[in-house]
Amino acid sequence: MAKTDSKSGALDVHEIEEKWKKYWEKEKIYKFDSSDKGVKGYTYSIDTPPPTVSGKMHIGHAFSYSQQDFIARYKRMSLVGKGQVFYPFGTDDNGLPTEKLIESLKGVKSKNLSRDDFIKLCLKTLKEVLPKFIQDWKDLAVSCDYNLYYSTIDDHARRISQRSFIELYKAGEIYRDAFPTIWDCVFQTPVAQAELEDKTIETLFSTLKFKVVGSKSNEDLLIATTRPELLAACGAVFVHPEDKRYKKFVGKSVKVPLFEHEVKVFADKSADIEKGTGVLMVCSYGDKYDVDAFKRLKLKSNIVINKDGSMNLKGYEGLKVKEAREKILQQLKERGFIVEQKKISHVVNVYEKSGNEIEFLPTEQWFIKILDKKKVLIENAKKIKWYPKSMFKRYENWVNGLEWDWSISRERHFGVPIPVWYCTKCYNVILPEEKELPVDPVTVKKKCPKCKTDEGVIPEEKVLDTWATSSLTPQISSSLVNGDKNGKSGKGDKVKIPFSLRPQAHDIIRTWAFYTIVKSYLHEKKIPWNDIIISGNVKLQGEKMSKSKGNVVDPQDVMERYGTDALRYWAASSKLGADLDYNDNDVLTGKKFVTKLINASRFVFLNLKDFNPQKKGIKLLETDKLFLAELNKLIKQSRDDFENYDYQKVKLAADMFFWQMFCDNYLEIVKKRIYSGSKEEKESASYALYHILLTLIKIFAPITPFVTEEVYQEHYKKNEKVKSMHLMKWPEEISLGKNKVKSPEVLKILLNQIARIRQAKSSEKKAMNAEIILTLEKKEKELLKDVLPDLQNVVNAKEIHEGKFNVRFV
Repeated sequence: MAKTDSKSGALDVHEIEEKWKKYWEKEKIYKFDSSDKGVKGYTYSIDTPPPTVSGKMHIGHAFSYSQQDFIARYKRMSLVGKGQVFYPFGTDDNGLPTEKLIESLKGVKSKNLSRDDFIKLCLKTLKEVLPKFIQDWKDLAVSCDYNLYYSTIDDHARRISQRSFIELYKAGEIYRDAFPTIWDCVFQTPVAQAELEDKTIETLFSTLKFKVVGSKSNEDLLIATTRPELLAACGAVFVHPEDKRYKKFVGKSVKVPLFEHEVKVFADKSADIEKGTGVLMVCSYGDKYDVDAFKRLKLKSNIVINKDGSMNLKGYEGLKVKEAREKILQQLKERGFIVEQKKISHVVNVYEKSGNEIEFLPTEQWFIKILDKKKVLIENAKKIKWYPKSMFKRYENWVNGLEWDWSISRERHFGVPIPVWYCTKCYNVILPEEKELPVDPVTVKKKCPKCKTDEGVIPEEKVLDTWATSSLTPQISSSLVNGDKNGKSGKGDKVKIPFSLRPQAHDIIRTWAFYTIVKSYLHEKKIPWNDIIISGNVKLQGEKMSKSKGNVVDPQDVMERYGTDALRYWAASSKLGADLDYNDNDVLTGKKFVTKLINASRFVFLNLKDFNPQKKGIKLLETDKLFLAELNKLIKQSRDDFENYDYQKVKLAADMFFWQMFCDNYLEIVKKRIYSGSKEEKESASYALYHILLTLIKIFAPITPFVTEEVYQEHYKKNEKVKSMHLMKWPEEISLGKNKVKSPEVLKILLNQIARIRQAKSSEKKAMNAEIILTLEKKEKELLKDVLPDLQNVVNAKEIHEGKFNVRFV
């Protein structure tokens, strides 16, 4: 039995949680049985999001993982006797996020260590931190089979990831090229378009004089820019073909201020007539449009920014971009080149990991072709059912807006190595054989099959982007139980692609959802999942949480104060796709629910000591049938809502039934019958009490697993014989016997009369058990004739008369 604090009387929820966590693990309650017998013909498979190893679970994790677990637990119960749920657990622990964590924990910088030493440190530290990290998910009661575990850096995942690279390279879907790519100067690595975020910054918008070469009237062409540090890299000037102001300058040259080199003026539609002066400075490289312009016009580039964000420009060596900007603006001002200057706020692209403005620098990188597949990637995504439907539009807009192929190589130490060697003699690209996987080319000497020598053969030192591996989670997780450990689907597989469900947050539609759809199409020619559910984000007073703002809520702290069920109860308050404000009061409501459920169950079973739930032929009274009929509506509705992933509606409806129908009314109505009624009256009430409470804990079980397990184990297990609440069958409508409910609207009238009488007592400041003489309208009294004894008991009416409604106190 659940303990209460001797002083405060508060329920000890932590004692309950610890007890059932240990029990679930010991009894393997959530184990996936990969034998044919265990599958029972159907598997509901969930492509579990592997959380990024960031130290500990954050409130966004607690929010979204609770929501996906509601579905997993419901499906497990609904499939009893039909099938089971495949719900493995993984961690995303390769690449830059892990490097940042290890650098923070160990006080080192990867660039200051050798590649080999840093990789060893990462792997060693991961072993230290992963058990506690994974425990956070267990504490949240996420019901994965934790024995089916994968890491995106373990041998298993690296093998599948490298195999994917090799297959796509051989199929001509992966290529290597050297051209300007999106670059982050903080982590000094290429970045994919999907990893960019918009950030509004304040800067100076300076209008500069560009002297027109050969102008007799000494004319200037005025150009406004926010990036004067790129003046030395200016390769051309654009004006719009329809801009009458500048038609006379097309074909002429202008002299770049301060740096004095001449560039040609072109008529080009990429110049915006309305922006600044309407004249565009084209540099190598300010943005993606500059990249395109240099390529189209075959302009000669001059790269003035290094990979670390310092300047590669005489007179400005060693200065960072912003420092060089300030110095150049000062020099421009001193020499009279600035016509106008104003502060503006504008949106720039930043790398999501560093928050730093990105650059476009020419480097040799690896890419997966996606720009030629936009149509098929949208059509494939249409075959998936999106919950909510509106989220598909985000995916579609993202795909239509793609301007770059998928950059999959990163210049980092830690990650899945790109399995390639190069021959510097014959320029041959050498791939490993499948039996060699996983492989780190840096540690393996390779011969060139063409040159027949290992001289001049060099390894690829780059690693794969984290998403290049995370996009294979269906293949990685299914191969944990399938015959082929390399992630390839087969006829006899226990878990097949497409999976049943992908749960994830809306901010990674452009990455995790998109990239998984890409890989599934390229490798399987299938969609990766049948359904996708999208959760929202957690906010605090309408603002996104961030450490810099100091408004971060720690879920471990919330669970310590209120309990895990209370946190999950709060997470069920938000519908799919919607952001939710964190509020302590909402979680406190969940804690109150937990306490009320324990107390209500104690009251029920305190009065069911002599009741035999296996007894057949119990005759039900009309009041009990009315409440059971209402419960049947809840059973059907909750099943339908869960099938549509609408856990919020389930929680709301079950909550209302529990508090209003069951606690406020039914328990009060049957009290007297339970205490002093006839044998038949007690049996009817006992039958209804037993089944209403059992049904309610089944419906609440996916949302509040600890308290429902507590109630089940304490009161129901001896009769139901199933070893866990969470292996119980989802409730089916309860039989009301041969005699159905005579008139369903009677329940509404009954409850309305009880409410009116309680209000009358409250207005007169009388106790709820104050004795009364009750007068009812003739029509209502006739309708209530089969439930009048219960009405009389619950309102403590000495007599019930016929006439105008009246409550008279005795």
